[in-house]
Amino acid sequence: MKSVVLLVICLHIASGAIHSWKAYYTGTAGLSEFPEFVALNLIDDQLMGYFDSKTSHFKSLFKWMKDNLGKDYDDQQTSILQGHTAAFKNNIKILSERFNQTQGVHTWQFMYGCEMDDGGTKRGFWQYGYDGEDFISLDKSYLTYTAAKDQAVITKNKWEADNAEKQYIKTYLENTCTEWLQKYVGYGKSTLERKDAPEVFLLQKDSSSPVLCQATGFYPSNIMMTWQKKGEDHHEDVEVGTTLPNTDGTFQKTITLSVEEWKNNKNDYKCVVQHVGAAKDIVVTVDDIRSNPGSDNTIAIIVGCVVGFVALLAGIVGFILWKRSNGYGRASTKDSDSENSDQALEKVNGK
Repeated sequence: MKSVVLLVICLHIASGAIHSWKAYYTGTAGLSEFPEFVALNLIDDQLMGYFDSKTSHFKSLFKWMKDNLGKDYDDQQTSILQGHTAAFKNNIKILSERFNQTQGVHTWQFMYGCEMDDGGTKRGFWQYGYDGEDFISLDKSYLTYTAAKDQAVITKNKWEADNAEKQYIKTYLENTCTEWLQKYVGYGKSTLERKDAPEVFLLQKDSSSPVLCQATGFYPSNIMMTWQKKGEDHHEDVEVGTTLPNTDGTFQKTITLSVEEWKNNKNDYKCVVQHVGAAKDIVVTVDDIRSNPGSDNTIAIIVGCVVGFVALLAGIVGFILWKRSNGYGRASTKDSDSENSDQALEKVNGK
């Protein structure tokens, strides 16, 4: 379970977009401890609101949301999302029959959202997954669906026949979604457009362990981290970690260098970090490694922050996303035979 939820976090983190809004809906079957339906909203890769079928209530997480959108916003989202549990459950039933599955844990997932870069370029996502893999997605440029599985062809044919619905989705992604994204960014400008420089340090568990260059506490999430050898970027035996969220809304990232690459030439190796919040490159040499017994505790604290956040998501969210996804869709409940898109879109529009 933990590895799945960690995967969720890994997939949330930003692309090159300057601002983004994303929604994730997940239905589950076969997990007695888990909500049958979970909805997440993220603004610039930060959790801004959530809903699950056990609490049956949408909750805004930012003060600026409460100040500008009010309680009515949460109540409206609650009303819209409460109807999705049964539809998602039904879709899982239909798909499990298509895949000739009789029991076990199954998920039906929907991702959607939009991004805007500093040049005004917009991008929208609309994608579905079943049991941890891509199922079907919309190409909004051509208004066609791509079936990732043979079992999705029947869905593709059904949805492509509904031209009005496809045009509605296209209009939503290109206009309505980005309009609301701009509103959210305007409301939370002081929070979402801040630039927090990272703290960077090196960690090593013991003398035979790899060296971890850790950057933490930075915002926004885009960051460049490299190991350099004699002033040149070094890629051999280097592992670049995924950007992960901290519990305070900032981010952390690690880039690891194997011991064999540096222990005999310490003066040659440096970790170099570039971030918009730092006036210049942050450079840390291997002479600064924290290799005393306290380093284990430091690592534990860092990992603990991540796992704590994961536990929070696990309790609220369930397992979200699928491992091979590289886009974002939207949790419509219409897959197999269910309702149309209007109800789910109201959640985002705030209408």
